[in-house]
Amino acid sequence: MPAPTVLLGAVAYDPKVVTIWEGFRAWLRGRGLDFDFVLYSHYERQVEDLVAGRIDAAWNSPLAWLRAERLAAANGTAVRALTMRDTDQDLTSVVVVRADSPVRQIADLAGRVVAVGAIDSPQATLIPLGHLAAAGVAVDVRRFDVGVGLHGDHIGGERDAARALAAGEVDAACMIDANHLAFVQEGTLPPEGTRIVVQTARYDHCNMTVRAPESDGVRLFGTLLLGMSYADPQVRPLLDLEGLTAWREGRTSGYGALAEAVDASGFYSPDGRVTATDYRP
Repeated sequence: MPAPTVLLGAVAYDPKVVTIWEGFRAWLRGRGLDFDFVLYSHYERQVEDLVAGRIDAAWNSPLAWLRAERLAAANGTAVRALTMRDTDQDLTSVVVVRADSPVRQIADLAGRVVAVGAIDSPQATLIPLGHLAAAGVAVDVRRFDVGVGLHGDHIGGERDAARALAAGEVDAACMIDANHLAFVQEGTLPPEGTRIVVQTARYDHCNMTVRAPESDGVRLFGTLLLGMSYADPQVRPLLDLEGLTAWREGRTSGYGALAEAVDASGFYSPDGRVTATDYRP
């Protein structure tokens, strides 16, 4: 019998994406899966192709997951989260100020200039701004649109927001908690020069989105991903590049905050149409 076949879509937010999926392709084919991948320049087309059946799986951002779910429902079909990285679960975003700032609590941010990442960044724009809005805190947003269409995978806008904070151009900046630490380590933010004044509730990030019900090939794909071992010298460098130590079963319980922010901002319509003002991936 012919080997099960899976065609994956992935967004080329960085050159390492080619290295990662070429390596995974070799590993997966060696275990009986006829696997290949195609690259996209932005998530919107990838989601549309998944729902239309032109690809079997999509390595999706959390924002892309929400759109895939809405588009599929509007078309009378369904998608599910097959797998996700261990590092995709239970993340938070933070609003950071300079150490000498008079801002001490969330209410003190009212009316101040807050830097955010790209318009479509879940972690550096949509979720933290949604958190502030839910608390009744209105701020003056300064957005850094770098890599629009990549849903925050390109963290250039997030880094530029941090730079603006360090330069004293804004009162606060939004970022994912891990990047707050990374920006200090790389020197974008001064050591002990910032304070976290707001931390969001926990949420989940990327997932491997597939159409439901799955084909035999997709089921095998999920089984093989879950069976990858960090002790395997063939895949360990690839897992390091992709930022995980193990694949986990997919879950969708961690997307509530983003869904609320998407609805409040009008980023997507309930049926999955792109309705955000000025969003042109």
